[in-house]
Amino acid sequence: MSGGSRSTEPWGGFDDQLIQGVGAAVIDMENMDDTSGSSFEDVGELHQRMREEQEVAEEAAAADADRADDFLGVKGLKGQLGRQVADEVWQAGKRQASRAFNLYANIDILRPYFDVEPAQVRCRLLESMIPVRMITFPQKVAGELYGPLMLVFTLVAILLHGMKTSGTVIVEGTLMGTAIGTCFGYWLGVSCFVFFLAYLVNAQITLLQMLSLLGYGLFGHCVVLLVTYNIHFHFLFYGLWLLLGGLSTLRMVVVLLSRTVGQTPRLLLCGSLALLHMSFLLYLHFSYHRILEGLLDSLEGPDPAAMERVARDVHEVTLNATARSLGRAQ
Repeated sequence: MSGGSRSTEPWGGFDDQLIQGVGAAVIDMENMDDTSGSSFEDVGELHQRMREEQEVAEEAAAADADRADDFLGVKGLKGQLGRQVADEVWQAGKRQASRAFNLYANIDILRPYFDVEPAQVRCRLLESMIPVRMITFPQKVAGELYGPLMLVFTLVAILLHGMKTSGTVIVEGTLMGTAIGTCFGYWLGVSCFVFFLAYLVNAQITLLQMLSLLGYGLFGHCVVLLVTYNIHFHFLFYGLWLLLGGLSTLRMVVVLLSRTVGQTPRLLLCGSLALLHMSFLLYLHFSYHRILEGLLDSLEGPDPAAMERVARDVHEVTLNATARSLGRAQ
């Protein structure tokens, strides 16, 4: 039969195949890579090594950045920036202090006090001799110093003229210095004193207004002294003293009355000003020359000619009684 004549290999049993499969499986397990079981450990070590390398690289990069910053001067730039800020603060404080100092040293701040027209000065000179009878409202007082300052210098010149006409000898500029000190001392000193009294009695007047008021009040003194230094009559002086000096004083008194409230404060303030102002004119006319001459004599010292010794001739020498008795005893 054709099916029987077909040569076939004899089949083995199931157990034989199972044994072969097991053998093949054993062979495959033996031929497998033995490192496959430790692959997780190798991955952990590799990851740890990569982290270490990354940290080392970061540290190296930071060190390189620090070196680069040092090379570029960033730290020095920070220190320089701090010093620059400190310098700016110092310069700002210095500029503020200099500005505050120059505020008082700058002549421009005095310009408003001397910015006045000659016509206004002339009108104020005439007004200083005309009292205004109005005490219910504060009278206006000029807040400028040009006119008062010129009047003070005029009074100094008149005093020097009076000294020359009286025959007083000028020694090393003492006369001019004394005249300037007397006039400016009265103007500034009495103004400050009256302003202090006005402050005590609550009068509505400032120091600038008081300086201007008293300065223009010297106009009457200048006229009286200029006339009486050239015309030496006492009755003429007393007449001008009462007329011109009284009018200028009365003008200042009326202004202070209009700016003061109360009878006692008015009496104290106005009485003090009137007494000082009228007495100053008497002092300049009568006592100033004599006091200045005495001052000059004291500065010059005693006359050396009066201190010289004078040789005297003794015509007769008389022995006393004791010498005579001794001579007789011998």
